[in-house]
Amino acid sequence: MKTTLGPKGMDKILVSMGDNEHRQKAITVTNDGATILSSIHVDNPAARVLIDISKVQDQEVGDGTTTVTVLAGELLREAEKLVQNKIHPQIIMKGWREARKVAQKVLEEISVDNFQDKEAFRRDLKNLALTTLSSKLLLHDRERFAELCVDAVLRLQGSGNLDYIKLIKKPGGTLGDSFLADGFILEKTIATGCKKVTTNPKIMVANTPLDHDKIKIMGSKVKVDSMDKVGQIEDAEKRKMKAKIDKILAYKPDVFINRQLIYNYPEQLLQQAGVTVIEHADFDGVERLSAVLGSEILSTFDKPDTKVLGSCDKIEEILIGEDKVIKFTGCHKNEACTIVLRGSGQHILDEAERSLHDAICVLVAASKNHRCILGGGNSEMRMSLAVDELAKTMQGKQAIAVEAFARALRQLPTIICENGGYDAAELVVNLRAQVTNGNLNAGINMFDGKVDDMTKLGVTECLRVKEQALVSATEAAEMILRVDDIVRCAPRQRQQQ
Repeated sequence: MKTTLGPKGMDKILVSMGDNEHRQKAITVTNDGATILSSIHVDNPAARVLIDISKVQDQEVGDGTTTVTVLAGELLREAEKLVQNKIHPQIIMKGWREARKVAQKVLEEISVDNFQDKEAFRRDLKNLALTTLSSKLLLHDRERFAELCVDAVLRLQGSGNLDYIKLIKKPGGTLGDSFLADGFILEKTIATGCKKVTTNPKIMVANTPLDHDKIKIMGSKVKVDSMDKVGQIEDAEKRKMKAKIDKILAYKPDVFINRQLIYNYPEQLLQQAGVTVIEHADFDGVERLSAVLGSEILSTFDKPDTKVLGSCDKIEEILIGEDKVIKFTGCHKNEACTIVLRGSGQHILDEAERSLHDAICVLVAASKNHRCILGGGNSEMRMSLAVDELAKTMQGKQAIAVEAFARALRQLPTIICENGGYDAAELVVNLRAQVTNGNLNAGINMFDGKVDDMTKLGVTECLRVKEQALVSATEAAEMILRVDDIVRCAPRQRQQQ
């Protein structure tokens, strides 16, 4: 995991463990910590704890998964040395708790809140996106994608509902051809014979079977003695279907979107009534669509007086590359948007999607918390210096544990430098000297390999991401350190009644 950290971190190729030699094994190319850790198979219980904290980090803030895992690993490395020197784990943990409090306090003090100034806050969000994307595949197009992410998140108006932001992947072209589309794009087509453009429609979103134009009673038999009886059964099925369509038409929708298949007969009935039909929309798409349109997902149609229909300004069928898609413009609250990713291959598109997801999650966290800190190892160095000062005021073995915590924090900028091919020892020492001498904006410029002003470079990180990584890594390391033995339990005995 260490080698994936930072702007110049390396990628990993993940290969599936398929047993079939003839089947082509699926591969994933990524440097996303959450993807790597969730994909690898481990038996070690301690390693599973680290994988769990990376999952929690991804769920909470969407980024910093590699950071939290590496920091927990460095803390455990320092703890191993201390235990070998006859320092009890309880003393180590007590020192770590005090050190963590100091580190959290430093993060709060050095953070900046520009929420009241719209221009400054937008600039902060863009810098956050640029910093997040600098360690991803989108490094060379990060300016463009940072703008896309900021525009998409600002449309949410602080709600943080990621259902309103959709990412779709279309192979072809280059990453630079990607764009942000106003409204919601559904990767389906409008049924043949329906209007391709509809303005100010009333939209019904449903999840109901409309393929009953044949008998589907499993395990049953119907004996008939003539073809007339078969015709009677078919007529009964048609009458049943028509009654259901009449219930749907009682709501007076202009557009009908169904999660399931729609067979020819019900589709014909809907088209005769002038309703535009969209069928077999994927469930995730239907859930997002209902949220975007402000509608309910119906499965029964007995209350036509209830206001459950969605609305938008316009529905149209458009082309993206060579594929037809449906675009919903002017949706509910006008917050919905779609980022269309273009690229030369599926692996590139998958990694670009993961990168944008991380950036968007960081921006959403920042739009709620409003606070940012400087990157480039600045926050880690300032935390480690504060923890070192704490160690000077303590006595006994606990002070040694606090010093170990400070060394673990300094390992993060060290690893980032090593991954960039620079002299890590020299850069980190220079950074420490400058921060100690009062240059509080100093950080490591990973593109030039020197200590530079992070404010001028615009290298910032989200306070929420860093705090979560610090707390999670410390708690996970404490949990593992508290264990003194691994016991394999016997399987639970089943009792016959």
